[in-house]
Amino acid sequence: MIRAVVVGSGPNGLAAGLTLAAAGVQVTVLEAADVPGGGTRSTVSEATGLLHDLCSGFHPLALDNAFSRHADLAAHGLAFAEPPVQYAHPLDGGRGAAAWRSVAETAEHLGPGGPSWRRIFGPLAERFDRIGDEFLQPMLHLPRHPIALARFGLVAAPPAAAVARLLRTEEARALWGGVAAHAFRPLGGPLSGAIGAALGTAAHRYGWPVAVGGSAAIARALIAGIEAHGGTIETGMTVDRLDDLGGPDLVLLDTSPSAAAAILGGHQPRRIAAAYRRYRHGPGAYQVALAVDGGIPWAHEPARRAGTVHVGGTFAEVAAAERAAWRGRTPADLFVLVGQQYLADPDRAVGDLVPVDAYAHVPAGHRGDLTDAILERIERYAPGFRRRVRHVETRRTEAIAAHNPNYLGGDIVTGANTPRQLVFRPRAALDPYRTGVDGVYLCSAATPPGAGAHGLCGWHAARRALAHVGLR
Repeated sequence: MIRAVVVGSGPNGLAAGLTLAAAGVQVTVLEAADVPGGGTRSTVSEATGLLHDLCSGFHPLALDNAFSRHADLAAHGLAFAEPPVQYAHPLDGGRGAAAWRSVAETAEHLGPGGPSWRRIFGPLAERFDRIGDEFLQPMLHLPRHPIALARFGLVAAPPAAAVARLLRTEEARALWGGVAAHAFRPLGGPLSGAIGAALGTAAHRYGWPVAVGGSAAIARALIAGIEAHGGTIETGMTVDRLDDLGGPDLVLLDTSPSAAAAILGGHQPRRIAAAYRRYRHGPGAYQVALAVDGGIPWAHEPARRAGTVHVGGTFAEVAAAERAAWRGRTPADLFVLVGQQYLADPDRAVGDLVPVDAYAHVPAGHRGDLTDAILERIERYAPGFRRRVRHVETRRTEAIAAHNPNYLGGDIVTGANTPRQLVFRPRAALDPYRTGVDGVYLCSAATPPGAGAHGLCGWHAARRALAHVGLR
């Protein structure tokens, strides 16, 4: 029997392991931490009993993609639920904007900005099944749906700031700025709207769902699938060298490129090892887990029903915050993403006490205390919020990096979304998953299609590995 070792148990490592195991490969997944799951881990606060997601909280690209259609994780207990409103963006004075599943309903609430929102997102949402299959794989491929992909490119390729100018109102521009800021990069450069176009369209096509029972439920379902096919998961297992793995037929690395280069050592061609070490990481995240009595009293009412709330002010304010973090400066006004997962998954609450997971975009490796600044940023758009906070737990960039070595400097998207790395990650190559070492593949979020608990990086890498041993 062909034997494979997967190093790292994030969603991509587990997806790779499940794909290999389902094809009849004997799979062992090795995880350095005591708990598997990587970016899909959750924890129950000892102080409050509330369930919090430690990294990924919403999964708009996980519902219907090549891997999810293959894996059938629902058979292993995974269920998704979505909030009444997908995401919202409050502004001063109780104003704001929100995205519903329906493009038409979203446009209706945007007033004069609605027609332009409908023109941008309506055609994309209608074609998103075809579009998603195109961009959720390496960019260098022969497209099966070139017209749909070209339509997506009209929104994804220009700077996010250029798309914002097409939206007629401050509310509509802010709504777009908040979703575009998920790229963790300045909004004035080419392709800076690509991730916003993908996530914004997904909100209308699939919603921004949460995993019922926490994001750790994704890892549990993946592990159950691997074990059902005879695979095993071993935690507390640090891998420093390829030679320590005992010579399996296949090795898949759910690691950062620099960690992969260190593990492969002298086995890897020098030019590829150098490219891996040059791989660029982006800004970091500063996280707070909150226990809030009765929820956040947003002045903008739809934000009270939104799973995600983007706290960043106007488009210009969001752009300024992203530019500062990218350049290594702490933004004067932070951009904060607030997760209200309990609105979709009410069992996360304990009576009237609800969990809120928030994080700010900060320079990589930021070491200062920003807890008060984050709370004040939310208070600006939700007067009285701070009086409702009963408990706060923080995770600075160094704690995030220590918890998950793939997140260097607190970079929770595993790589800077520069134009080059959006197209060629982790390096310029026809097969971005090959490491240059026979039978060894990189499968982390540093490979296409990038960050997100969708499992597709692992799926694509595993299929390349199966083809290598003649099983595909």
